[in-house]
Amino acid sequence: MMKLLKIAGIFMTLGVSIVCNAQTTKTKDVKTAPETPFEYVVEQFADIKVLRYQIPGWENLTLKEQKLVYYLTQAGYSGRDIGWDQHYKYNLKIRKALENIYVNYKGDKKSNDWKNFEIYIKRVWFANGIHHHYSNDKIKPAFSAAYFNGLMKATKTSLSPAIVALLFNDADAKKVNLDESKGLLEGSAINFYDKGISAKEVEAFYAKKTTPDAKRPYSFGLNSKLVRNSKGQLEEKVWKSNGMYGAAIDKIVYWLEKAQTVAENKKQGDAIGLLISYYKTGSLKTWDDYNIAWLQATEGNIDYINSFIEVYNDPLGYRGSYESMVQIKDFDMSKKMEVISNNAQWFEDNSPLLPANKKKNVVGVSYKTVIVAGESGDSSPATPIGVNLPNSDWIRAEHGSKSVSLGNIIDSYNNAGGKGRLQEFANDAEEIALSEKYAELGDKLHTALHEVIGHASGQINPGVGTPKETLKSYASALEEGRADLVGLYYVYNSKIQELGLVDDWKKLGMESYDSYIRNGLMTQLIRLEPGANIEEAHMRNRQFVSAWVFEKGKNDNVIEKITRNGKTYFNITDYDKLHDLFGQLLREIQRIKSEGDYEAGKALVENYGVKVDQKLHTEILERNKQFTSAPYSGFVNPVLVPKVDAKGEIISIEVKQPKTFAEQMLYYSKTYGFLPLEN
Repeated sequence: MMKLLKIAGIFMTLGVSIVCNAQTTKTKDVKTAPETPFEYVVEQFADIKVLRYQIPGWENLTLKEQKLVYYLTQAGYSGRDIGWDQHYKYNLKIRKALENIYVNYKGDKKSNDWKNFEIYIKRVWFANGIHHHYSNDKIKPAFSAAYFNGLMKATKTSLSPAIVALLFNDADAKKVNLDESKGLLEGSAINFYDKGISAKEVEAFYAKKTTPDAKRPYSFGLNSKLVRNSKGQLEEKVWKSNGMYGAAIDKIVYWLEKAQTVAENKKQGDAIGLLISYYKTGSLKTWDDYNIAWLQATEGNIDYINSFIEVYNDPLGYRGSYESMVQIKDFDMSKKMEVISNNAQWFEDNSPLLPANKKKNVVGVSYKTVIVAGESGDSSPATPIGVNLPNSDWIRAEHGSKSVSLGNIIDSYNNAGGKGRLQEFANDAEEIALSEKYAELGDKLHTALHEVIGHASGQINPGVGTPKETLKSYASALEEGRADLVGLYYVYNSKIQELGLVDDWKKLGMESYDSYIRNGLMTQLIRLEPGANIEEAHMRNRQFVSAWVFEKGKNDNVIEKITRNGKTYFNITDYDKLHDLFGQLLREIQRIKSEGDYEAGKALVENYGVKVDQKLHTEILERNKQFTSAPYSGFVNPVLVPKVDAKGEIISIEVKQPKTFAEQMLYYSKTYGFLPLEN
């Protein structure tokens, strides 16, 4: 349901993903010598900053626990190329060509053209394909087709002229298109559907699918590509062993089977066994069984995500992108944040939702802080900071969910960031002072409330379909807006101080409101090209929430727009009234979801979340030119290096850091390139 990203110093809600529920006990104390300062920044290029993260406490894990982490990370990396192929059908061919040039070119490497080539391949690596990881726009090379053809000739690189042309022309310009006027599938380059299949055909295809229990619907389409066969009929190519992506999936299974042998307990081992069975059979019933078992496997220090999960890359919301994340429980921080999940029912009971839309019994909500040990697929290199799973509404209602905050990822962001944009875009010294004191804690609390309370809150009315069916392409933006609003409503509430989470709830809430409005109405615009409107679902979420409360509060001047020295600022004059407006919008979005009110949801997103004030946008871009720090960040992964004895048994596992971004990307392609170039 949700994934949180951090961009340019701002935490951004993005979609759903996972949790680790394990109880951790340190098995041994390790004395460590003073270390040199950790180098968080690897390099910066284009709009990207590549960072490193640490795995604190690795030495305190038992060898068995370390093996489990190692096997799970290897399983994750083994499916890496699935994500590349899902993003675009020519990505693997293009990557092979680019990497062959990068490794073998012996010509002039001081020219601007070569430097632009290096930037291009790094951008493609970062995006897991030729479309930008966030904007979804095709990444255009800053060198000519003629120069590229020369590079291919010099390195004996093979790539068809038609695909070479695609790098430079305007075809397949958008990985995921959410502008219905362009056609949700026709305008999308994502490799989930054969060309020529329409959205209406897809909806008709799945309308015929039935689940034995209508109250517990399967996630139809989650693990397949929809194609047209030789008879012109639609059919699914299922992602499983002996199916599409089978070569990579078999490697995933191989490592999962090893992980199962060192599982911390029976429940964890049984869950891994069900995931293996799902990969072997492609059964969506098994997928549901696995998610329930995974939710119930809470005793242990290690947890993971692995499979086809988030549907954000499918404009129709059916198909899951491959991702993997391996986590070690941060015991100390998890204990501090557990209080939120323990009070989930209070938050639900006291929310501004209509009584009929509230859950009478909030079940199984857990929230932990974890240490990431490895990520792959759609979780890497651009990684979330918080995740919540599973995505199935009925499983969440009956069995609960797992939510996590990625503690070491957040720490890396905080240690690698700067404060220049805050000083430029904040309205006054008071706003800056509040941010410097409360922003870090406010971010953590909003993330926790968004994940644990937000996505777990509310219920769909009996007989109403899933949001994917009722709200269609607007479901993701509305869901993230709903969870954001839950966080905003409660981060400005005395309850969080009563629970011992803050020393001054009002000031922390004021800072959270300041930063949210500043981002939603101004600073997130730095990620858009001049003249563009907003198409990405999660940017739409931030803008429509901010723009709606701005408009509805105009009569009372709740948020005032200020122009000073030719610069625009937004100043909140009444935080109490803004809190009420957030509550009103939350109530309406939950009603939309509960009733499946497509027209109201569409109107909310289109009227407030899509159009950009182009004059303001131009101003924001100009003001942002002074900052050298890239607006997007992502990570290389630490490398787990096993040491084996004469019998080939692992006796220890060392954590090493990659020296460069290119080094890791080339290693991944060489080591985990299990798929053919065409699938």
